[in-house]
Amino acid sequence: MPLAGTIDARGKTAEELAQAIDTALRARYVRKPEVTVNIKSSVSQVVTIDGQVVEPGLYPVTNQMTLMRVIASAKGLSEFARQDDVVILRTVGNQRMAGLYNVDAIRRGAYNDPPVFANDVIIVGDSPQRRLFRDFVSLSPLLAAPLIAVLQ
Repeated sequence: MPLAGTIDARGKTAEELAQAIDTALRARYVRKPEVTVNIKSSVSQVVTIDGQVVEPGLYPVTNQMTLMRVIASAKGLSEFARQDDVVILRTVGNQRMAGLYNVDAIRRGAYNDPPVFANDVIIVGDSPQRRLFRDFVSLSPLLAAPLIAVLQ
């Protein structure tokens, strides 16, 4: 920036970058600068979602990313997703942390949609009961059909 000089934006939030630009402008030319930073895109910050979603993978993290937005980015929960078994894994400092969330409770408004940050790993659990129910439903026409025995 011509008036502020070179400012390293790596690893800074939009607010932190705006503050750095503001400080640089105040130190040189502008008395009361008003700085707003809008992040158009960021490729280095991603969240990983795995497990029972339609399209597991790496997704870019925007400023206000939440668990429900990441699930929506992954095209939603799969048929066998266990809605009460969604884990967010996060490293803070050198400590690994895990949070267990219930997507259905978030949808009902029981608690807020948790924020998701760069490098978080989200794992959506599998529901064996849903798989069993699907298998039972697929067999039910056979079970409901009349039994025919061939007698000799």
